[in-house]
Amino acid sequence: MHCHPSQLRHIMPAPRPVPIGNLLLRSLEAGDLAYIKPHLEPVSLNEGHVIVAQDEPITFVCFPECGVTSIADVQADGSRVEVALVGREGMTNSQLLLGCDQAPHEAVVQIGNGRSLRLSAQMLRTFCSERPQAHALFLRYIHTLSVQTARTLASNLRDDAEKRLSRWLLMCHDRIEGDEICLMHEHIGRMLGVRRATVTDCLHLLEGRLAIRCTRGRILVRDRKVLEDLASDSYGFAEGHYRRLIGPFGRA
Repeated sequence: MHCHPSQLRHIMPAPRPVPIGNLLLRSLEAGDLAYIKPHLEPVSLNEGHVIVAQDEPITFVCFPECGVTSIADVQADGSRVEVALVGREGMTNSQLLLGCDQAPHEAVVQIGNGRSLRLSAQMLRTFCSERPQAHALFLRYIHTLSVQTARTLASNLRDDAEKRLSRWLLMCHDRIEGDEICLMHEHIGRMLGVRRATVTDCLHLLEGRLAIRCTRGRILVRDRKVLEDLASDSYGFAEGHYRRLIGPFGRA
C-alpha cells in the first residue's frame, strides 16, 4: 500500500532516542545496557541537592549525566571536607556494590542544574547478580574512585592552596559541559578545607596567569594547559586509571 504525497506531510517522524550522557553506563556491553535501560529513572540534580546524607540508608544510586557532585566527610562539628568528585564518569552511592547499605559520606550536588539517571538499590543488586561483566565494570569504577580519593588525600597533605585549587578546577572542568564553572568562593573553600579569602587570593593568582577569568559566582577556564602545569602530578593519575580501566574521560 502506497501513501499519497499529501498524506506523507501528516506523518510525524519517530522521535530519536536520547543518548545516555553517563560515561560509565555507556561503557557497558550493549546487552547489559539494554537490560538496565528500562529501569533508569531520569531525575534533576539541582545545586545544593543532597543525594544522600552521611549515615543515611542507601536506597538508590545515581548515574549523573552532567553536573558535579561532591563526596564529603562530615565532621562532628558539622564541617565538611571533600574526599572525591563524581560526575558523568561515574555513579553515587557505589558502596552498595561492596555490601554497604549505609552512606559513609555525604553526596551533595555542587555544580547543578544537571541531569541524572536513578536506579533503585534492589535493581542494582539484581543487575549485578545477573550480569557479571557489568558488575566487574562497576567494581573497576570503585577502584578508580579510591585512587582519586587517595590522590586527594596526598594533595591535601603536601600541596599549597594554588596547586590544590588548580587540580580541583581541572577535575570540575572534566565533568561539566562547556568551560564555565558556576560556584561561589565560600563553597570552594569548604570543599578544599581552606578559608574563603585563600580561595579568592588563589583565583586572583590564576587570573594573573591567564588560566581563568572570574566574575561573581563564575569561573571561566581560559587556558587548561596552565592549570595542568600548576597541578603537576596531583592531577592526571586517577584520570589515567579511569581511561585505562573503563574508557575515554576528560578533556585530553
